[in-house]
Amino acid sequence: MSKHKIKSFDEVDLDLLKRIEQDFDVSLETLAEELDLSKSAVHYRLNKLKDEGVVTGISADIDPEPFGLEMVAITEVSVTHEQGYSEAIGEELNAIDGVEQVYYTMGDVDFITITRVQDRDQMNEVIESMVAIEGVNETSSRFVMDEIESHPTVLKNISESIRENVLNGDN
Repeated sequence: MSKHKIKSFDEVDLDLLKRIEQDFDVSLETLAEELDLSKSAVHYRLNKLKDEGVVTGISADIDPEPFGLEMVAITEVSVTHEQGYSEAIGEELNAIDGVEQVYYTMGDVDFITITRVQDRDQMNEVIESMVAIEGVNETSSRFVMDEIESHPTVLKNISESIRENVLNGDN
């Protein structure tokens, strides 16, 4: 069950969000022209979306390859189930250097992590750090051979039914 209520958006909000998700460095003038709005209207909408927590930050996409961060692993982590384990262990996994993403899952494993490092020694350090966490029983890793897409987006692939839900503010 989601912790968040689906917000209500209009078509302009969705078009604006989709455009800035592709390239936040786009100028207000360009956005205003593309959306057929004034610069002040675009500025107002962007600020409102920030204030509402829809736009959560402004960041640059940095290519990991110039840093030699070419080794990527997807690791399944199984843990002992105790009161509050998901948040505590999830935070510890997330704090390990090299771990980019942590997902708490249901099924055969409890967590999935995505790790990016330069070499096998660093990967071994990450796995050793995971296993050292109290409550972690087992890990199983898969190593990525080639990245097809490494820049996830929210609005690029939403279905028509999801689009209708957010336009209507449905839960």
